Amino acid sequence: MNLRSFGSALALAGAFGLVSGAAPVAADPIADFYKGKRVKMIIGSSPGGGYSTYARLVSRHLSRFVPGHPRFLVQNMDGAASILAANFVVNVAPQDGTIIVGLQRNIALFQIMGNKGPRFKAKELNWLGSLANEAGVCVVDKRTGIKKFEELFTKVVVMAGFGANDSELQPALFNNTLGTKFQIVKGYPSSTTGNLSLQRGETSGLCQSWSSFKAIAGKYYTDGNVYPIVQMSLKPHPELVKLGVPMIFDFITKDRVQPGLTTKEVDAHFRLLFAAKTMGRPYALAPKVPAARVKALRKAFNAMANDKDFLADAKKQKREVNLVTGLEIQDIVDKMAATPKAILAKLDSLTKYRGVVRVVKIKMVKHTGKVTATKRGGRRIFISYKGKEVKAKVSGRRTKVTIGGKKAKRKAIKVGMTCTFTYPGAGQEAKKIDCKG
Repeated sequence: MNLRSFGSALALAGAFGLVSGAAPVAADPIADFYKGKRVKMIIGSSPGGGYSTYARLVSRHLSRFVPGHPRFLVQNMDGAASILAANFVVNVAPQDGTIIVGLQRNIALFQIMGNKGPRFKAKELNWLGSLANEAGVCVVDKRTGIKKFEELFTKVVVMAGFGANDSELQPALFNNTLGTKFQIVKGYPSSTTGNLSLQRGETSGLCQSWSSFKAIAGKYYTDGNVYPIVQMSLKPHPELVKLGVPMIFDFITKDRVQPGLTTKEVDAHFRLLFAAKTMGRPYALAPKVPAARVKALRKAFNAMANDKDFLADAKKQKREVNLVTGLEIQDIVDKMAATPKAILAKLDSLTKYRGVVRVVKIKMVKHTGKVTATKRGGRRIFISYKGKEVKAKVSGRRTKVTIGGKKAKRKAIKVGMTCTFTYPGAGQEAKKIDCKG
């Protein structure tokens, strides 16, 4: 072989990686990092509600799209409308991409308005994305006899409040800008218990996202006991339009707007608050997570939201999926943060409830029966009570479990034991579970 032929052969061998000195295939640093890791999903809401349901849905599927396929663990850390969870993720948890936080949609605006509590800046969070562009509704129970939103300007409806979210902000804003007469009872720990208060007759209405209301109210809604009376979003929801539910913007008129305000000003305040609804069910990473990992997780989130298996699971859970990307949320938050402080201060004032504050003491019931099944490592316990099977959700942190009078872990509860649930009602998270060994 002449020198020229040898050189050609060497070049060809090099192209196929046959020469011993050839560079190895480049490793994937993202896959290398996440391989064997556990990613924790912190949910800033209580179990059973829409935020928790969506977050658990994400946790079941996101691993398939993250390089390295890490395991996912879910933890609820409810309190102060997700502020506790956000503070933990930004100030305590590692900022390496192994912690994702699911937040309530109003949290960014709440922080930007300067409210006390947040120890983070919303615009500095790395927003991952959202699965829903939410439409909000206010609903009333048929016991009120109210058929139209216009009646709320002369009739009082007692609303269930479960935090600094739609349930409390919206009725307050309606009262302060348009003159409705909502009364708010605060102290319900979740949207689930808020809905339960309607069924018990403790309250007569509530405001929350349309998708969550339908899922939580279930048969109580489909049987015609409660119905939506106004929708709150920047765009009408097709399903609510078919039901004939008006937009709140229809009522921002000169004869409705309260003294000292203009229709233009009130319209602007509503639009600013409703911008948060576009964020729907947002997920975020801490500010110092490496940019490459943020990019990889955003890409994985977007791919998951379009996956047929994921969408089938969402449909099974009766959850709408309308992807809002992390970059889109980042843009929304940046625009909120650029809003003049005077406007933010005015909106903050208008979303404060000015009536007599009533705080409910949650009524607990006790159901006793033999354990018929346990699921998910004791996270769900089923007993036979008065001929029917009822279940309790069991938190590893908040539910006190005893067996034979001694403190025990939830996984120690076995089929055949006789247990007493202390909880708000069937299907709710138990405060205590006392079992006989």
